[in-house]
Amino acid sequence: MTSAEIKALTGQYIMNTYGRFPVAVDHGQGATLYDPEGNAYIDFTSGIGVCDLGYGYQPWADAIAAQAKKLGHVSNLFYTEPAARLAEILCKRTGESCVFFANGGGEANEGMIKLARKYSFDKYGKGRSAIVTLNNSFHGRTITTLMATGQEVFHNYFFPFTEGFRYADANDLSALEAAGDDVCAVMMELVQGEGGVLPLDKAYVQAVAKLCEERDWLLLVDEVQTGVGRTGSLFAFQQYGILPDVASFAKGIAGGLPMSGILASAKCRDVLGPGTHATTFGANPVCAAAGLVVQETLTGEFLAEVQAKGAYLRQGIEALDLPCFGKTRGMGLMIGIEVKEGFHKGEIANKLIENGLLVLTAGPGMRLLPPLVITKEEMDAGLDIMKKVLA
Repeated sequence: MTSAEIKALTGQYIMNTYGRFPVAVDHGQGATLYDPEGNAYIDFTSGIGVCDLGYGYQPWADAIAAQAKKLGHVSNLFYTEPAARLAEILCKRTGESCVFFANGGGEANEGMIKLARKYSFDKYGKGRSAIVTLNNSFHGRTITTLMATGQEVFHNYFFPFTEGFRYADANDLSALEAAGDDVCAVMMELVQGEGGVLPLDKAYVQAVAKLCEERDWLLLVDEVQTGVGRTGSLFAFQQYGILPDVASFAKGIAGGLPMSGILASAKCRDVLGPGTHATTFGANPVCAAAGLVVQETLTGEFLAEVQAKGAYLRQGIEALDLPCFGKTRGMGLMIGIEVKEGFHKGEIANKLIENGLLVLTAGPGMRLLPPLVITKEEMDAGLDIMKKVLA
């Protein structure tokens, strides 16, 4: 099919819930995508942080094909090797105690919320169920995770929302200290992705961890976007020197297949017992087989390269000294770019995409989430397009 035919068919039969850019994607290799007509696009998005191994990565494709031929699905009423092995690797690499596998980021964050409230209910009974999240956060699209999101723009249309959430400013410990006696947990992103790629202060995060320990609140870290190598460590919390009670993950965990989950500490491993939480497709063996390849690829040396690539790309953007861009920020290959007053982030994104560079927006500026395997040549090609289009 041609790009025009794909767009027409999509418009006729798929709900119009996305503000799509005018590109139909057919295939890819490395960090470069191609439309049906063969036009190339340097990809600084990786499917919103999902395709961490890029496109056409042969070991990933081979593992999926082999597992699909062997066993595609069986449900969590039985045991499978790929899920068991992936859980072991994740726990050993993070210091957490156990894993619950799910399908998407919102579902993973719902699991964290349920676990936190049951932990408090089991220990203290009713009336201690409030969860504090941060202003400018984003935690998902379900009714509950929309309310957990600390952005008023999302709190509309779908009333009534789930109760029991309140909000505090990031990096303001006093706001958490005054949160009240009915709190059971604090939930935060260490880098606020949808809010504009805003890393939290390390001292603040460590102080929050200490406060949670003192008050027996669970510390819930949303690593849906920051996890699985995106920031230059397997999980961002490892760079902050903390071990969350529960951490969610999704996006890059299976390199492009739908998978997510939560990691829980030893004190939380038995909170959710049989019958208290479940999902049909979680721990799917094909997704887990893909996840094993991701873990095999994300070695310590590989993660160090992610940090070096992130620094190279940020320095390259700032060196262009473009009239529309200010400072960059972020961790690893999770990069935000300030858009100066008088310029519109959507117009910038469209101009870049029209000229062969796929980018994202977030909060008030731009967001870049390239595949972790992106090469220097591909980064340079993207920088060249920025210079040509935006100078």
